[in-house]
Amino acid sequence: MRAMTVVPGKADSASIGEVPEPPESDGSILVEGLLAGICGTDIELCSGLFGTGRPGVDKLVIGHESLGRVLEAPAGSGFATGDLIAGIVRRPDPVPCPACARGEWDFCRNGLYTERGIKAMDGYGAERWRVDPYYAVPVPAQLGHLGVLVEPASILTKAWDQIDQVGARSWYGPEHVLVTGAGPIGLLAALIAKQRGHTVHVLDLATDGPKPQLVRDLGAEYLTDLSDLAVAPDIVLEATGAGQVVYDCAKLLPPAGVMCLTGISPGPASIDIQLDALTRQLVVRNAALVGTVNAAKRHYPEAVDVLLAADPAWLERLITRTVPLSTWPDALVKEPGDIKVVVDLQA
Repeated sequence: MRAMTVVPGKADSASIGEVPEPPESDGSILVEGLLAGICGTDIELCSGLFGTGRPGVDKLVIGHESLGRVLEAPAGSGFATGDLIAGIVRRPDPVPCPACARGEWDFCRNGLYTERGIKAMDGYGAERWRVDPYYAVPVPAQLGHLGVLVEPASILTKAWDQIDQVGARSWYGPEHVLVTGAGPIGLLAALIAKQRGHTVHVLDLATDGPKPQLVRDLGAEYLTDLSDLAVAPDIVLEATGAGQVVYDCAKLLPPAGVMCLTGISPGPASIDIQLDALTRQLVVRNAALVGTVNAAKRHYPEAVDVLLAADPAWLERLITRTVPLSTWPDALVKEPGDIKVVVDLQA
């Protein structure tokens, strides 16, 4: 069957690979792959920056943002032929570490976890894939192809979970939220913030294209210059990974403010900062910076709820380009106006 493949550690190795049928060891549910979302992690994998395949296999099937249709499912699995389904990305380490033993494998302490399409396991970017029922997420039929947004949305439901836990250490009644970056992660972060009733500002460099209107249609305010922000944000959800943006926004945090870092910069750029002054400000204000990555099992159903509560026409506009599997490396090349690019695994 056809699949989205790379050679881990080798740049420019993205190709349409011919791979064997998915092994039963991947899970008892057989799935027809429908869509795979492309994100910055996939671009870095295809640049050879990281990634490992199955032991003894040269190629890695990538694709961790998934949507498929069940072809076969065992009785009692909770799934039936024809159901839409998404797959959870991370698997706990076999030791397990204390976090993985509690089901919090997104906090794995020893690094022995595996990840579909990223680390030691093939992903979901294939015409067919398998998944264990425990790691399968039911996608309601009314979401349809928008179910491919479940995995990226889970990153944000986890981020908000962390923000709430850190914020709850003090009196916690946030009003103003600043989101930096209007890519898929930033826009989904803003969506959740509006669903929670917050006042939301979104900062991005784009002055045209779909981003400004998408933000305004949420009822949020779009900014291209941080100096235009008129109110200190109780919460900053950072989705750019740019060091200067992180530094500038951290300085804005009020007492008991929380800044959640979800972005990672792909470049080696560095900045000169007055770290002593920033540290003093964070300490004196009891402000917190917290990083987050991946998601636990419980965050996926929460992501489904977020998407079901959203305007489907707004979500449709996040998916700006669909590329057929036959030419899927084209999805790695950013085009003007791109937000979320997906691969049609049946084309």
